Amino acid sequence: MLKPSPACSAMLQCTIFKDLQTMIFNRRFIQVAALAILAGAAVPGMAQSSTAWPNKPIHFVTPYPPGGSSDVITRFIGDGVSRVLGQPVVIENKPGAAATMGTDYAARQAPDGYTFLVAPTAAVALAPYLLKTVKYSYQSFEPVAKLASSYGLITARKDAPFSDYKGMIAYAKAHPNKLTFATNGVGSIVHMTGVQLHSEAGVQLTHIPYKGASESTIDLMGGRIDLMYDPATAPRVKAGDLKGLATTSGVRNPELPNIPTLKEQGFGDGTSFSWFAIFAPKGTPQPIVQRMADAVRQVLEAPEVKKQLQLSALYPNYEDPAMFAKSLKRDAELLQKVVKDEGLKLD
Repeated sequence: MLKPSPACSAMLQCTIFKDLQTMIFNRRFIQVAALAILAGAAVPGMAQSSTAWPNKPIHFVTPYPPGGSSDVITRFIGDGVSRVLGQPVVIENKPGAAATMGTDYAARQAPDGYTFLVAPTAAVALAPYLLKTVKYSYQSFEPVAKLASSYGLITARKDAPFSDYKGMIAYAKAHPNKLTFATNGVGSIVHMTGVQLHSEAGVQLTHIPYKGASESTIDLMGGRIDLMYDPATAPRVKAGDLKGLATTSGVRNPELPNIPTLKEQGFGDGTSFSWFAIFAPKGTPQPIVQRMADAVRQVLEAPEVKKQLQLSALYPNYEDPAMFAKSLKRDAELLQKVVKDEGLKLD
């Protein structure tokens, strides 16, 4: 610190001295403030930038109980994201009310980039139109990224009078309502898929809802029903017990490489209603949404992730925020139309 000389008795000398002190103090303050900003430290009165994200654990909400395929996928993706972003990812299982309880919970969390929802089509794009009790919509979220899509599978009994989907449609047109197709329940995503496909092809089939795929697979093998729209039948198709007609995704299933896609047979556009995706609460800053999307993309490129997804009949199908926002809107509107046309609004 500068000290005035004993001779500083004149007013002019003291004024110069004080001005010099002020200049040195201000210069030091500016230097310290600049260093603090560069180091990412918080300066009083200055809002923290989203570039500092993440600086604490991130929560991934799954609207399903532990142990199921949805939970396993969420944990696997979460582990990868944790490594990419350098922060722990905490998995929160919030099951109940057909996956709408956890989805609603995620929609109501603070849009600060520390809560994300990992969920399939049914929870976000279908339930708001199907269930009267649901208060949220797909617009309650920021679409972050599509993670994966289902290979999907249309299967017939072994002695069916057709060998592919194209042949099945021709048979169905000649015999309206004679063929039966089983799903795991009214309003399930496989039910919606079947209804949409039949509508596009202009055929009428009789829907037989089951509680689960295991029961319907047994009845399909026994010839008591004609068709199933569920990838759970894949092992039986591989074993030769059932007949695979088509893969409902845009790519062939490597486990069933001889079964063509719907698009290859002249039906559909290669898209699938059945997917998994990651969402953020509405209002989450776009830089954070984009950074999470980039992290997810890196995770999906790992070979071990592809293997894990394949165990659940899924394949990596990344879409960035902008692309996924468009496909989410399209799928939600199509599902809304199916629900309305079929009169499927449920309590």
